[in-house]
Amino acid sequence: MSDNELGLFLRARRESVTPAEVGLPDGSRRRTPGLRRSELATLAGISVEYLARLEQGRDRHPSPQVLTALADALRFTDDERFALLHRVKATSDTLKLCPGAGRPPARTVRPTLRAVLDRLEPTPAVLLNRLTEVLAFTSGYEQLVRPLGLLDSPSPSLVRYVLTDPRARTAHPEWSRAADEQVGRLKTGSVPDDPHLAALVEELTLSVGAPFTERWAAAPRMRSNPSGWRLVHPGAGELRLLDETLELPEAEGQRLLIHLPADEATSTALDTLTGRRPGALRAVAG
Repeated sequence: MSDNELGLFLRARRESVTPAEVGLPDGSRRRTPGLRRSELATLAGISVEYLARLEQGRDRHPSPQVLTALADALRFTDDERFALLHRVKATSDTLKLCPGAGRPPARTVRPTLRAVLDRLEPTPAVLLNRLTEVLAFTSGYEQLVRPLGLLDSPSPSLVRYVLTDPRARTAHPEWSRAADEQVGRLKTGSVPDDPHLAALVEELTLSVGAPFTERWAAAPRMRSNPSGWRLVHPGAGELRLLDETLELPEAEGQRLLIHLPADEATSTALDTLTGRRPGALRAVAG
């Protein structure tokens, strides 16, 4: 792993954001489609020289104010802000970038979100918090995952299920990828000095060992959205699904995860599982 994660991350994001995305003219004679260092420095209100030091790894301890300014200038999503935090040495000021991230994970479901889940039927959909705990779900989701054992726990959690339940290795033919994604989501979903995250990390370190700790030590990879994957269901066989994730920043880090059929065979199988009319869940092209 690089010893300049923060600098590489900032440079990669700068070069992936177009001037138009931040309200600047495209101009001409650009060597790359992204922002120039001088443009980002101006947007963030810092000097070009200081931004260069950050990107080159010559300064690795920016203040929370600088991090916030860079995140705002680059139009970071919540996930990207958390990923940025994980590239900075944890300090007592870390929580200033994401106020409230140290509070207990939200476990209350707003009535409006329950109404959204009702209207998503028969689509398998689940509401999760930042620790990947399952808060609410559609009946379509229950039909899909209960036979896999995911809902057996009184407080089900995706990361716990994938890493600790032997049945998860059968359900996920690409188990290593599923584990990567769950640990990556956990890592980008909370800040380093979140005590609730720390308790879960300690639990998984003791119960899982290297399959967790090695992934936790690695830099998290940002997932594509939608993300395609395979699931083996005891009653429906192998399913090919596409995930769409809707972030809900006003719900304290909760997110809505929706599973959609990626082909006609999966569409038919999900209709059978949910007892709906054929074609209720149509295949979606990835």
